Amino acid sequence: MNATIKDVASLAGVSFKTVSRVINEEATVSEALEKKVKQAIKELNYKPNLSARGLRGSTSSIGFLYDNPNSNYVIDMQKGIFEECSASGYELLIHPCDSTSRHLDSEVSEMIMRSRVGGLVLTPPISDNIDLIKILHNKQINFVRVVSGAVIPDEFGPFVLIDDRQAAYAITKHLIKLGHSNIGFLCGDVEHKSNAERLKGFKLALADANIKLDVNNIIPGSFSFDSGVSRTKSLIEIRREHLPSAIFACNDEIAAGTLFAARVAGIDVPSQLSIAGFEDSPFSRQAWPYLTTAKQPTLEIAKIATKLLIKKVRSADVTEQDCQVFCPELLIRDSTASCR
Repeated sequence: MNATIKDVASLAGVSFKTVSRVINEEATVSEALEKKVKQAIKELNYKPNLSARGLRGSTSSIGFLYDNPNSNYVIDMQKGIFEECSASGYELLIHPCDSTSRHLDSEVSEMIMRSRVGGLVLTPPISDNIDLIKILHNKQINFVRVVSGAVIPDEFGPFVLIDDRQAAYAITKHLIKLGHSNIGFLCGDVEHKSNAERLKGFKLALADANIKLDVNNIIPGSFSFDSGVSRTKSLIEIRREHLPSAIFACNDEIAAGTLFAARVAGIDVPSQLSIAGFEDSPFSRQAWPYLTTAKQPTLEIAKIATKLLIKKVRSADVTEQDCQVFCPELLIRDSTASCR
């Protein structure tokens, strides 16, 4: 078992408060006591709880780590986390990351030591990086993970789960009910688990309706407006005579780009092409016609995640298996219509 601060105090023959002062580099400890404590820490291979250190500092803060091209998602997450932090007396530290960096673990560890945060809200794809998660867990850093899925993926929580698969199933089923069987799927970034979960929901709905999957209808891309434009243009150029009658875009930005490309090509939406997005971002309500989508309550997700984290930081009854599941709700709007 890992050594505790009380083990260090016992071996050094001091109080655990003295050990805490040494760990936090407070000037009130004598040189002799400091030496005894550091020797005990070395002998026991004690790893200080970095989260606890942050809480004992002069400021208490919560960190929000993200690597997401969707600015609307990031803004809503920031707002929800900030509101809960403010209500509980915490500062919010926002830290964008490159999830593909080989130095992500050291970058995050240094940020925690430098800023003395009490815990982290982790969002995709960082929350899916199991190597980083294990490092944070082993360093006893408090965190909560927002991840795509309906079941707990591992033992490193707590979690806020987003059932993207079921929501994508509902969107695809809606398109099928309108008579569409030739449906395109425009993917987001592959490193995001939500992309895979939404694609699984799409495939499952087709299978349940006995519609054969056309692999050519699954178009790789990224979670951006430009990706929707370029992928749709290519699809129109290559398959104009056999164009899908409906397109399910992996988020609203992609869907808005698809709508733009269709208009440029003289394709009417929704009479000639139905389009559905995902997340109910401002894009879905700023486009015309308004986009059929799945309403993802990002603000509420952020608040729940932050509440869970603060409870954990304060040593409340929160375990690694605690979770809350959200299922985005189908919103039917004017961008989808019956197949002609």
